Amino acid sequence: MPTIDIPAIQATVISCTFAVTLVLGALMQRCHFCTMGALADIINMGDWNRMRMWLCAIGVAIAGTQMLAWAGIIDLNKSFYTAPALTWLSYLVGGLMFGAGMVLASGCGSKTLLRIGGGSLKSLVVFCVLGLFAYMTLRGVFGVFRVTFIDPVSVTLPHGQDLPRLLAGGDAAALPGWRLALGLGIGLGLVAFALAGREFRRAEPIIGSLAIGAAIVAVWAVSGALGYVAEDPNTLEEKFVGTNSGRIESLSFVAPVAYTLELLMLWSDKSRVLTLGIVAVLGLVIGSFMHAMLSRQFRWEGFGGTEDTANHLAGAALMGVGGVTAMGCTVGQGLSGVSTLSVGSFIALAAIMVGGIAALKYQMWRVGRME
Repeated sequence: MPTIDIPAIQATVISCTFAVTLVLGALMQRCHFCTMGALADIINMGDWNRMRMWLCAIGVAIAGTQMLAWAGIIDLNKSFYTAPALTWLSYLVGGLMFGAGMVLASGCGSKTLLRIGGGSLKSLVVFCVLGLFAYMTLRGVFGVFRVTFIDPVSVTLPHGQDLPRLLAGGDAAALPGWRLALGLGIGLGLVAFALAGREFRRAEPIIGSLAIGAAIVAVWAVSGALGYVAEDPNTLEEKFVGTNSGRIESLSFVAPVAYTLELLMLWSDKSRVLTLGIVAVLGLVIGSFMHAMLSRQFRWEGFGGTEDTANHLAGAALMGVGGVTAMGCTVGQGLSGVSTLSVGSFIALAAIMVGGIAALKYQMWRVGRME
């Protein structure tokens, strides 16, 4: 039996994820990819261009991820997004909190990392506060409340909560067909909707959308194929090497921020190691920084005053608590989770949108009162 080199597999997972997110950070900075900005464009100007970019990326992620699962390259049944327990209250509460928080903090978790790379000291503060509150919700005081009162409110679905398994109804022979039909149908439908917009049909938004969706698919393949070990020689159990959850993962930017802070604070603890999520955080910041420097767009940015500071602190706290409670952010649930066609991810994404719209409307109302 060949020897399984776990450290080598870990290094492969880490290096591949870093390479993907390094390029992703530069491309997201280049094409101004931002979920909160997409919502604001629609509400303030009726401009759907950035929303079409996001929907196109979702479509590519869905089609690519379901094709990987259909081909047997990855097993999405091993993802926490598709678990039988549909914790609907967690998705709703966490999503609403995260959506409101990303507006107050001038961007979601991924946008915060991109802004840090571009020189925003405001976003650096948001990063620290978001990570602190995320950690408190994972393992601290908020985590006790979450696990005791919110997560237990759930519905258990016997065949998992993703649409292909729900529609297959436990029929293993029918599952690949449902994956192919839903993956291509929904995914390509979203891409077609995006391309229907005349303003969207330009090289920059199209390339950006395709790359962002492809990055989600690529990281699923990295963790689910390159990082998969059928039998860990130490535990004799299957393992997904290099992930914080121990399961197949793709990109997300709330809990990994907490794990990044934990690693920096406990660096001398040899049990703490680089993981897929941590290097994704670092890759996005460094990729954004490289683009900002090469394009001469790097600018230092500070807070505009007391109210600006308070808004960003409150927004960061809401994103940290909400992102962990909802099990993901606009990338974690809105792209990675939705690409699995998980019902919970669709609920979380809808809640994030509602929370974001409500916060934008509040900001508009407040500005109107001050005039």
